[in-house]
Amino acid sequence: MSVFLVRPARPDDSSLILFLLKQLAAYEKLPITITEEDIAFDFFGLRPLIECELAFEDETPVGLVTYYWTYATFRAARRLYLEDLFVLPDFRGRGYGKALLIHLAKKGRAAGAARLEWQVLDWNAPAIRFYQSIGAHPHEGWFTYWLEGDALKKLGET
Repeated sequence: MSVFLVRPARPDDSSLILFLLKQLAAYEKLPITITEEDIAFDFFGLRPLIECELAFEDETPVGLVTYYWTYATFRAARRLYLEDLFVLPDFRGRGYGKALLIHLAKKGRAAGAARLEWQVLDWNAPAIRFYQSIGAHPHEGWFTYWLEGDALKKLGET
């Protein structure tokens, strides 16, 4: 019988994190520019910006979850923002994705988080079905916006 384990990532896991993030980016058909050096600095540097937990089946890495804290000022409430949730294709269907979410929900509740939130690509029907099956729902009435590239540069130079 296999043993499933989730543990916090360590600095010596940078190459594993990069591998898993590249697999996720390929699945999502998105470009990826993060490097091991970025991971070392942003995940494990003096002021980490993001946290990461790694999932293993016995000794085999099978997935990861990355997250960071946000704050809702109107509610004076901590929120845990799930940036990445990924399980390698060969290990899907074993409950590992749900186990990672449970792990993160417990971590959030222990720290007083009022909400766990994330985004999903509109074409990712398997993920949407999974999220709905655990009681998650879309944030109706809100759109996600961002500034990047020339638009960010132009606004920053105003």
